[in-house]
Amino acid sequence: MKIDLMKSLLVATTALLALSGPVHAQDAKPAYAPVTDEMLANPPAEDWLMYRGAYNNQGYSPLDLINKDTVGKLQLAWAWPMAEAGIQETAPLVHDGVMFLQTNNNIVEALNAKTGDLIWQYRHVLPEIPASWSYQANQARRQKNSIALYQDKVILTTADAKIVVLSAVDGKVVWEKQVLDYNLGYSYTVGPVIADGKIITAISGCSIAGTAGGCYIFAHDVNTGDELWRFNTIDDPNNPKQEESWGDVPAENRWGGTPWTTGSYDPATKTTFWGIGMPGPYSELIRGSGDGSVLYTNSTLAIDIETGKLKWYYQHLPRDNWDLDSPYERILVDQDVDGKTQHLLVTAAGKNGIVFALDRDTGKYLWHKDTVVQNVVKSIDPDGTVNINTDLISKAVGEEHLVCASVSGGKLWMTGSYSPLTQAYYVPLTEACNTVAPTQTEFTAGNAVGAVKFGPRVLPEGITDAGLLDAVSINPTQGDHIWQARSRPSMTSSVLATAGGLVFGGDAARDIKAWDQKTGDIVWTQRLNAPVGGYPSTYEIDGEQYLVVPTGYSNAASSIASAFPEIPLPTGSGNSIFVFKLPKATN
Repeated sequence: MKIDLMKSLLVATTALLALSGPVHAQDAKPAYAPVTDEMLANPPAEDWLMYRGAYNNQGYSPLDLINKDTVGKLQLAWAWPMAEAGIQETAPLVHDGVMFLQTNNNIVEALNAKTGDLIWQYRHVLPEIPASWSYQANQARRQKNSIALYQDKVILTTADAKIVVLSAVDGKVVWEKQVLDYNLGYSYTVGPVIADGKIITAISGCSIAGTAGGCYIFAHDVNTGDELWRFNTIDDPNNPKQEESWGDVPAENRWGGTPWTTGSYDPATKTTFWGIGMPGPYSELIRGSGDGSVLYTNSTLAIDIETGKLKWYYQHLPRDNWDLDSPYERILVDQDVDGKTQHLLVTAAGKNGIVFALDRDTGKYLWHKDTVVQNVVKSIDPDGTVNINTDLISKAVGEEHLVCASVSGGKLWMTGSYSPLTQAYYVPLTEACNTVAPTQTEFTAGNAVGAVKFGPRVLPEGITDAGLLDAVSINPTQGDHIWQARSRPSMTSSVLATAGGLVFGGDAARDIKAWDQKTGDIVWTQRLNAPVGGYPSTYEIDGEQYLVVPTGYSNAASSIASAFPEIPLPTGSGNSIFVFKLPKATN
């Protein structure tokens, strides 16, 4: 039996449009200004050119028409149903009055950003795979932010491990490149960084049975698709410490190390920064790596954009036994201290929610700060060495331990934002724990090699609220909590900070909220049709500022929903985007 990855809950709708190529509206936009290298280096305030707005991944907009005084007057400008069901983790991009929207199963749509009218739609035809390949099939349903803009092109990464370049004007394919073999389990679940004429991408699927031995960050030529370099996150012949850290496990028997959150980029040093996920199998008892730290899993990697060579690395969680991977947003912050510019990298790196500050030029550890309840990291030494709680490492198959945070976070894919107004990092989090026990598992094609059993997600002892938005001060010496906003339902979206002094984000209760950056007070809220998801963003057209809010099915909500049973989740997917703006009179 085979299943077609193009199938979804919207069969009746998609049957009319299931084709490889663009579908056009009658009134397509006739002109489009190319996205230049200068624009990427210095994004226009009115656009939203990358999934976090800029190379630094700060998730911050300099627009300020929507602020503490005006946010209460926001009105719905238009809404749009997503083309496909699945997990809502989309990141709409906006340039030259056009919104580019990627959907699960690699559907891309261009919409008039002022009216919401469809300009064109592209549907990538995904291959049929055996029905037993359940994990691999799910990759197509969890496309997070799989497009980027450059020149007059839209660059798409696909669930069948391709790069597809589309015309931004009409959605037609310009070229495509098969990067790795999807039959082995490789896929893309996140989009690229376009830098220095290169498409920098990172592959997923590295915990699937057929992908042992290699998990990669790539550079391809933006015009031809030619591969320029690749870096293997679990097999680095240039670093003997990396080889030793896997013990007796040869490269061909290693899994994991997935860089499944889009990296940041520093044009001044031509360095790209990526977070790396957990090792596989999840338990060292099954993995065979002993007490080795299994580099470069759960690490930050700084890679030279020209050569693909590693500049430095820092490991946030060595010897992971619990699938608490650390691939999340790496945010670049410059701060002037005593007349000197400090170059920081800030990240809530992994599911345990610990915030780290590093010197991004050297990788030197500066400080850390706990957020949610966690019991995996016991301490971190002054030199940055992370000491884990070895009491939580199972010595036998079936030996169970309660681990906080849970496999669903703590911190998850929902990205935080940094505001230069407050010099604070706003981190969306969930309080959760679960039991973890190693299992004996047969590794089968198309499925993960986790080899552990997770118990139900539960709240930590003494905690009654699942949701947490933590505002952490950022400086070179030590961060601290400025404020913490707790709520019964879990946080389910990334957050957006703006020059209007606001932080926008949403939760499982279907509420999009605006918090005061300085105080944490909620100054606006609006209930929508489904849990808020994806990446809220903002843009401006003709002097009007718009707020984009994705909604839809959320794994982050369903995994901990038992902690707030009084808040029922919708039974449908509800995948949509809502676009708000201020009435003209308030501008």
